[in-house]
Amino acid sequence: MKLTFWGAAGTVTGSLHQLDVDGKRYLLDCGLAQGRRKEADQKNRHLPVEAPSVAAVLLSHAHIDHSGNLPTLVKNGFSGPIFTTPATIDLCDAMLRDTAHIQEHDAEFVNKRAARRRAEGHANANGPEPVQPLFTMEDAERTLPLFQPVGYYAPKSLDEHLSYECYDAGHILGSSTLILNYRNGGARVRLAYSGDLGRPNLPITRPPDALPPVEYLILESTYGGRFHKSAAHVIGKLRDVVNRTCGRGGRIIVPAFAVGRTQQLVLLLHQLANAGQIPSVPIFVDSPLAVNVTEVFRKHVECFNAETRQYLLDHEDPFGFGRLQYIREAAESKKLNDLHGPFVVISASGMCEQGRILHHLRNNLEDPRNTVLITGFQAQDTLGRKLVEKMREVRVFGEPVTVRAEISSLDELSGHADQGELIEWLKPLAPHLKKVFLVHGEPAQSQALAGAIRSQYGVEAAVPSPGDSFPLNA
Repeated sequence: MKLTFWGAAGTVTGSLHQLDVDGKRYLLDCGLAQGRRKEADQKNRHLPVEAPSVAAVLLSHAHIDHSGNLPTLVKNGFSGPIFTTPATIDLCDAMLRDTAHIQEHDAEFVNKRAARRRAEGHANANGPEPVQPLFTMEDAERTLPLFQPVGYYAPKSLDEHLSYECYDAGHILGSSTLILNYRNGGARVRLAYSGDLGRPNLPITRPPDALPPVEYLILESTYGGRFHKSAAHVIGKLRDVVNRTCGRGGRIIVPAFAVGRTQQLVLLLHQLANAGQIPSVPIFVDSPLAVNVTEVFRKHVECFNAETRQYLLDHEDPFGFGRLQYIREAAESKKLNDLHGPFVVISASGMCEQGRILHHLRNNLEDPRNTVLITGFQAQDTLGRKLVEKMREVRVFGEPVTVRAEISSLDELSGHADQGELIEWLKPLAPHLKKVFLVHGEPAQSQALAGAIRSQYGVEAAVPSPGDSFPLNA
């Protein structure tokens, strides 16, 4: 067995890990890289593996930085199965279509604007060649039939010597940690891939499962050098942001991942409003994807924690209440610009890289009454990261915008385990581990976690770079 790292090696997005076994090639995830636009676009368009050579993809979960480049893989000749959990399949059905639509729409928007500027005689208006979408709706539609469901704790045979089993990663609905088992005669190798590992005591999701023994582990390290505050702290911080902004008559603009983060925020705002701790202001979820994803959440109650299931047992919808409105149509989204008085709008994407959130930011960043509430990790060079770093001017759709709105962060709602939680999750695995490979983290975070693993357990922890390969010996 040989393991090669491509995406999410030395960075947080674009997960793509290659496993070669007995002449067959498998991919663990195939996600979109996000960050500096031109660089990310080049990475996404030019896959590091020959698509027809891939026998199958094992997908950890539906977030776009793990699943979003599957249509490009198919566009380039992949036609094998994509194995993942039933909930992840349903989420990807919505998410890959949505991503294709955004790719097509944003390319059209940029090309029309460039054509208009040329017609108006702007300097430097000739610009580059017209933008082409990374992939189209047709590519997404060709990808969806390749998905095959594999439930939690149900071993799946991949060939004569290789099988895999998935466990609940506790990150988002349907997220999984994978264990690959290789047996050939007396040789046995067990490799685990954490995917994105969740946290205990978060809204909706269950805690991540403990794993049986393995010799090798690919482990995420997004917050490998950090420690989150208590999840309970998030309620007070969210309450204060809403009350402070409403008090000055402003809007709360929330870039949020359509899968997981949006549903968590809706549930928390519902609880705060019911308790009378925030004003009863309108709350809008402005994302066709989030609308579709929320329907998937309602379908997969088997993935909920006990608290969220109790809402359903009490005949209460945890994702729908009187002051909440889901917005699907673009015309309704545009009407929010003319709405007076305080309100909350939650819109994708979570790192402010595409979708309707860009329009809300363009229209609201320059008003000091407003707040932009960042609710998750922001990768290097994304617009979300620039806002967190309090840049006074950012570019939205290529045009400069002055940031006068308050920028507030709510890291406590992160769906990624911090260093302490990762170290604790590793504890039962450590006695059997030969090596840990740290991915999905910026270098400082990965190195900090590597040091903690070596110090705590004496286990070798590597931080691979793109293209690095490692043999996995029995």
